[in-house]
This record gives sequence, structure tokens and C-alpha cells, in this order.
Amino acid sequence: MIKSYFIIAFRNLRKNLGYSFINIAGLAMGMAVALLIGLWIWDEITFNRYHKNYDRIAQVWQHNLYNGTKESQVSNPYLMAEEIRNNFGSDFKYVLQSSWTFSRTLAHGEKIFIKRGNYFEPAVTEMLSLKMLKGTRDCLKDPYSIALSTSLAQAYFGNADPMGQIMRLDNEVDVKVTGVYEDLPYNSTFRDMGYIVPWELYLITNKWIKKMNDPWGSNFTQTFAQVADQADMEKISAKIVNVKFNKLRDEDDRKYKPEVFLHPMSKWHLYSEFENGKNIGGRIEFVWLFGIIGVFVLLLACINFMNLSTARSEKRAKEVGIRKSIGSVRAQLISQFFSESLVVALLAFVVSLLFVQLALPMFNQVADKKLALLWSNPLFWIAGISFSLLTGIIAGSYPALYLSSFQPVKVLKGTFRAGRFASIPRKVLVVLQFTVSVVLIIGTIVVFRQIEFAKNRPIGYDRNGLINIYQTTPEIHKHFDAVRNELKNAGAIVELTESGSPVTQVWNTNGGFTWKGKDPALSVDFPNNGVNYEYGKTVGLIFKDGRDFSREHATDSSAFVINESALKFLGFKNPVGEILNWNNKPYTIIGVIKDMIVESPYEPVRPSLFHIDKDQGNVFILKLNPSVSTQESIDKIKSVFTKNDPASPFEYKFVDEEYERKFQSEVRVGKLASFFAILAIFISCLGIFGLASFVAEQRTKEIGVRKVMGASVLNLWGMLSKDFVVLVIVSLVIAMPMAFYLMNSWLNKYDYRTEIAWWIFAASGVGALLITLCTVSYQSIKAALANPVSSLRSE
Repeated sequence: MIKSYFIIAFRNLRKNLGYSFINIAGLAMGMAVALLIGLWIWDEITFNRYHKNYDRIAQVWQHNLYNGTKESQVSNPYLMAEEIRNNFGSDFKYVLQSSWTFSRTLAHGEKIFIKRGNYFEPAVTEMLSLKMLKGTRDCLKDPYSIALSTSLAQAYFGNADPMGQIMRLDNEVDVKVTGVYEDLPYNSTFRDMGYIVPWELYLITNKWIKKMNDPWGSNFTQTFAQVADQADMEKISAKIVNVKFNKLRDEDDRKYKPEVFLHPMSKWHLYSEFENGKNIGGRIEFVWLFGIIGVFVLLLACINFMNLSTARSEKRAKEVGIRKSIGSVRAQLISQFFSESLVVALLAFVVSLLFVQLALPMFNQVADKKLALLWSNPLFWIAGISFSLLTGIIAGSYPALYLSSFQPVKVLKGTFRAGRFASIPRKVLVVLQFTVSVVLIIGTIVVFRQIEFAKNRPIGYDRNGLINIYQTTPEIHKHFDAVRNELKNAGAIVELTESGSPVTQVWNTNGGFTWKGKDPALSVDFPNNGVNYEYGKTVGLIFKDGRDFSREHATDSSAFVINESALKFLGFKNPVGEILNWNNKPYTIIGVIKDMIVESPYEPVRPSLFHIDKDQGNVFILKLNPSVSTQESIDKIKSVFTKNDPASPFEYKFVDEEYERKFQSEVRVGKLASFFAILAIFISCLGIFGLASFVAEQRTKEIGVRKVMGASVLNLWGMLSKDFVVLVIVSLVIAMPMAFYLMNSWLNKYDYRTEIAWWIFAASGVGALLITLCTVSYQSIKAALANPVSSLRSE
């Protein structure tokens, strides 16, 4: 019996190739979208699961009262891990201190590259369950050792054995290769960790750390922990809440009221955002968003199948009548129609795999992923076939129940008609299709409008022709004046400066500020960038009041330039000449600049300060000469830097490109949403095309009579198109307020946001109507141009 069901199903597919193609193609596209989104969601929710101790690893964070607001931060004092081990050792298996993942110069012989790595305490190999390909997990006990990732070992040593080889780090210290570990997967927080060097070496090479007067007042490292087996992470987190507060000696630092807590690895990726000390989510919003989109796009494809199957009900009516009259019960007919939908779904699944394989390279590039179909994984095939069967059941449910309900007496007498209300469910489904599609279109437009709005926000400096160079070794820093003069004389640059932070990031914040009128209970923390005298001229600061730093003013070494947000926070009416005390040392405010967009372009600019610090050489910032070609300038700069620091490779980054990266997340969402919106529209149009084809076929005789009676092609086109246009208009009425509500809610999370303009809805509505008319017109005009003799001959 089951075999006969599938034989009949294949016969019906061959008999109606056009409709079969539309059904299979539509379902395949919907399933392909669902598969792509499913792969993306799986990658997101399995982030960091490569590490076997995933459920027990956490990062130590802090809540602090900054500028009247409770803010959360991941950086800690360098003694945090040691303090937690000493006082709460029984609750933890490991507590490790780490540097940030920085780019550093790593050399072996003639091979000198800038690579990203970490200083970590030795037990990191155990905590992160690194797969050691050479050496053992205790390979970092010697402070002058280094463990390399597989790809880094390959880059430096090829097929030779790296063990025991000597490498030079930052042109400052030699380290021995004592281990090689498997590259960490792309969906790991530590994926950029190309090498690991012992934490002890970090303290040896940075002697200033142990000379700090108050080590608990500075936050510049990271702390990771693995709780003991069977331990309750929340209870342990509550235990360590006052670890830092109890160690603070300075009263100003105690005003921050630091609260230490554990942030589990399971939440690092999807729940990374905090507001006023509470976790408010993060990327989990995108997981829900794309999950919902995937479900709806697949639903659109299922609706196509339902509509085309029920629309052709009169074609199948006699078959149902005959089957019932010779003894078939309704359950058997339902099984028959379900078998047809399952065959279509399985064929669509095969086609969808081809679509996904073709789309994955582009999808990975847009989504910043490394996804792949798991061809050799049995679970993938079990899940895929189950997904196909479920899709087939959903798509075939309504047609099976509807077609099997026909009365055989009416059908065989020839008195069966679908009835005036038979098309209502199909119309409802078409409205649902276009409602979803229009919401996606409006949402995509709003996302890109928000991105453009933020891009057009005044940034407070001139980023054109600016480049950052992170090659700030002591050697090049020592030759700063010679490098600057040589480059200016060569005409390669307009100006050169050194800075503690790049133009597009904040690398340092400070507290300990007092000023006239300050509330003694207020704790403050300001971005405070140490620069040299040429900073303002190099980046093109816009002064609203006062002046820039100048070498002609000796007192500028004890001066601040502040931004507009700092002026507003400090409350000075005439800021120039006012005193701002920093750690009890008076600094004079000499200038006020327009707010610079250094951090997120969607958020308010923080109160920020600039001061002269000749030792802050973290970044070189250069303004290229606009009258010289960029490549010529870069070649000259490379030559000068290499001459003054031959042991370091030359790398640079354009500031405008670094600024563009601030929009990556929103651009990625916009591109993915537009991709899915286009597919949703295409699937909806595919269904309307099939329905229009059927309607034109069903009304052939009516069209013939109308043509004989004098109806024009335009009249017939309007008659056949009208019903579909009405359905799209109804969907617009539903979709527009829904889209406004959803996108307004999304925009509300941004402090700096665009407005949802009326023309977005108008353009989306007109676009949807035009697409519908174009889709329907082919079948409508084809039917209107047909010779009426052919359709009326039998009459």
C-alpha cells in the first residue's frame, strides 16, 4: 500500500511538471534558508564548547560606580588571581591571570611577523583543555618558554620540528618552543591566540608593574577561573564580591564600590552586555531574530505548497470520488496526500543541500563564520531527514485534510464545485506570505538607514589620510624626532604624533580627579589619553574654546584639553584656565574640543581628557600628504621605519577602515536580513506565479467569452490581476504597523538613532505591488492574448 502511495505521488509529479517545479523549488529555497540559519544558530550556541571544562570556566568581572552609573568591566588588577587563590582556593580548580590578546613581534631567524598571543599562567593548557600535538600540558613552567598554535608553528618552521627552537619576542627576550597545540576553532573566544607565553615573563619584562604604589587601583589584565567540580558558580561568585574592595587603600578608589563576580563561559558570547550591573543579553537577540526569520521563510515555502495543492482541488476531485466509491476510507486518502508532500519535501531537501553548498562561501563571508555541511556526521543526516519529514507534514497537512473531505456523490455526479468560500484560506495564506516579506523589506531598509545615519554623524576629527602604526618598540620610540623630521622632509606626511591610544579606541581610563564644585561622594572615571604636542594637528581636532598643546608653553606638561562632554560633566561655564586636579596634582584646562567619536558611533561620547605624556608611545598616528600618492607615501614611511627599527616588521592600518569596523555587526545583520528578505519575496512570488497560472487556466473559457464580447487585453489583465493586488494591499495594511513596532523597538536600544521615515513604508508598499504585478502579468497577458477559438471550440 505504501509503495503504491509513492508510485502515484511520482506519477502526479511527472504529470504536472510546472507545478511540481514550483513546489520543489519553493520548498528547497525555504529549506535552504532554514538550513543556513540552523547552521549559524548551532555555531552561535556551541561557541566555546570546544573547551571540555566549558560549564565550569568563568571570567572574573567587576561592577564599578563610574560617573554616577554602575558599569561592568572585564579588566582587573594583576594580583586578582593570586588573591582569589589565597582566600578561596577550595572553591576553584584554577584561577589564572592573563594579559590581553595583543599583537607582538615574534621572530625566528629571517622570519619576523607580528602575531597575536597571550601571556598566561601555566595551567591555561589544562583549563582550556588544549590539545597538545607536541610537548605536554605543563610546557609553560619555564618563564622563558613559548607554546605555539599549529598554524603558527607551520608558518615559522614548515615541516621541521619546532621543539627546542629559540624565538625572539618583541625584539627584547628569547624564548624556547616547548609545546605545539591544535589551532583553536573559529567559534572560540581564544581563536586569535596564536601563541602563549608564561605570565611570569610578563612581570619580568614589565618591571614597572611590581613598582606600582597601589597595585589594586589599576585594572589592565584579565582573570580566568575554573570552579571546583560540582561547585555552584553563583554561590562562589557571591563569595568573592568584595575581594577587590577589601584590598583598596585609597579612599577615592573605594568610592567606586567594586563588586567582583564570575561571568560563566556559557554566557561570554551570547550574554555579554550589562546595564547598571545587570546582564541584559547581547548576541542572543540575533539568534532569536534569525531563528524567527528562518521559521517564517520556511513557512512561506510551505504555504506555496498548500495553496497550489488546494487550488487544483477540482483536478483531483474525481480521483478522490472514485477512490472513496471503491472503498477507500479518509485515513487512506490522507496517507496518499501526505506521501505526495513527503516526496516533494525529500526532493526539495536534496535540492536545498545543493543551494546551501553553493551559498556557504558567500554566507560565511557576510556572517564572519566558517560553517560547513557535516556530510560525514550521521546526526546531520538524521536531523536533515527528520527536518524534511516535518516540513512535508506541515506543508501537506492542509491539502491532505481538505482534499480527503470531498463527498464522492457530488464529485461523480459532476455537481461538485469548490464554492465561493473555498479560496478564502488560500487568500489568507497569500496575505500571510506578503506580510512577512514586507516586514523583512522594511526592517532591512531601517537597518541600513541606521547604519548610514551613524556613519554620517560628525566625528570631531579628520580621518582622511590618517594611519595607525602599532610598531611602537622602544627602539622606534627612541628615534621619534628623527623619524618625524625625515618623513616630513621627504614630503610623505603632513604630521606625525604618538599616542597612548589609537584614534578609534580607548585604551586607558583614570580616576582620582577633583575640581571646584565636585560632589565629594561622586566617583569618576574618564578616558585619559597621553599624547604628544602634534596630536591635535595630526588628527585635525576641532577646538571650540582655548588652544592646542604647544611646545612653546612649558606649562602644557601640566595641562588638559577636554572634550565637550567633559565640559558638560564638569559644569564649568568658562573652562579655559580652570584647574582639574589629578591624583592631587593641579592641571590647567587650556582647550575644549568638539566631541570625537572614539568608541561606538551609536552611543553618547564619554567625558574625555588629553594630556602630554612623552612616554606614551603605544601608537604612531600619521597624516599622509594629500599631494603625494598614498602608495608612494607608504613606501617612504616603510623605508624610514625599517631603517630605524630593522628588527620589527612594518604594518599599518588606515583609520577610516578601522572606523568602518565599528559598523560590522549592524552591516552584517543588514546584509543577512536583506538576503533573507529577497528570498522571502522570491518564494512568495513563486507561489503567486503558480496561483496566477492556475487561475488563468481555470478561467480560460470565461476569458474567451469576454474576448468575443469585446474585452481588451488591458481589461482582461486588470480582471486577472485585481484579486492579487487586493491581497497585497491587505498584507501591507497588516505589515506596516507591525514593522514600525518591531523596528522602533530595535532602534530604542541606540542612543543615537535615525527616525523611521514615511517614505520607507511607501517605497516598500509600491515595491511589493510592482513585484506582484510583474509576477502576475506574465500569466495574465498570456491568457488575454490567447485565441478564444481554442478555448470555446468544445462549446
